[in-house]
Amino acid sequence: MVEAQTWTTRRMSNPRLDDQVVDIPSTPPADARNNNNNNGVNSSCCSSYLSLSPHVFTAVIIGAWYLSNIGVLLLNKYLLSFYGFRFPIFLTMLHMLACAVYSYISINFLELVPLQHIHSKRQFLKILALSVIFCFSVVCGNTSLRYLPVSFNQAIGATTPFFTAIFAFLIICRKESGEVYLALLPVVFGIVLASNSEPLFHLFGFLVCVGSTAGRALKSVVQGILLTSDAEKLHSMNLLLYMAPMAALILLPFTLYIEGNVAAVTAEKARGDPYIAFLLIGNATVAYLVNLTNFLVTKHTSALTLQVLGNAKAAVAAVVSVLIFRNPVTVMGITGFAVTIMGVVLYSEAKKRSKVTTH
Repeated sequence: MVEAQTWTTRRMSNPRLDDQVVDIPSTPPADARNNNNNNGVNSSCCSSYLSLSPHVFTAVIIGAWYLSNIGVLLLNKYLLSFYGFRFPIFLTMLHMLACAVYSYISINFLELVPLQHIHSKRQFLKILALSVIFCFSVVCGNTSLRYLPVSFNQAIGATTPFFTAIFAFLIICRKESGEVYLALLPVVFGIVLASNSEPLFHLFGFLVCVGSTAGRALKSVVQGILLTSDAEKLHSMNLLLYMAPMAALILLPFTLYIEGNVAAVTAEKARGDPYIAFLLIGNATVAYLVNLTNFLVTKHTSALTLQVLGNAKAAVAAVVSVLIFRNPVTVMGITGFAVTIMGVVLYSEAKKRSKVTTH
């Protein structure tokens, strides 16, 4: 109860909280959240209920993170490949709009995290640069799902550590230990095996999927450069709040130019089949839940746990997609994917040991 009072008092007594970067306790007590939302009414009842099993609560959050991640992949694949909605840029723009709206509600009304403001034109331009990279990565990822099965898409996506190490070396000259670089070899070798034996291999789909993976790695490196100072560092949910509308505005002219009068086409499809409206809204909502649950898992566990869970998520998503879409797989393809995942696990362990040695 002492921790809850300290956190509540600190947040409510500081008029310039929105101008600071605040580290939220990893597991806020349930009674603190209940006091903020219900002014102390029935706080002890709700507190005892929520604190009965924190492990169960954490497990539910992890389960929601898995479901949202795999769900958005499967929905994207269904829309772009099976349903015939061949507008990946427009779909990405819908995702960004949903993330902007839901982020605003989560921060300003639900108060999941304190609101932070953009302080300068320089910080705004940095966030804009991240938005461009973010757009490139997500559009390429969605486009690849038109041509590649989810299982192969996830195998390529697992090579993100490889591209992260390359960009970190090229951009900020950060060298890793020999053990870390050695662990990247099976990451690449596994993809070579999987690519050579993929029955539904498509060169363009493969290239844009690699572009998406590289873009995701580049964003993480650039974000570390651009928003490292205490004055400019933003919480992940606040960063999404500002990046999402920027990304939507960036994507708007591209979807109109490349995909034509997509809004009219979508409206026409909706008149013939109202189910598409439900699909698009649900798809965009799940896309935001990916970001929300990503934050919650990190908050209630750790960034390392999230990384480990992410490695397992790729394999789970691949298996689920094969079961649902029945895309053919080969023994060599499965072996390649397994080698890549093993390499990612080795890379994570090598990075952890490297950090311990450094400190």
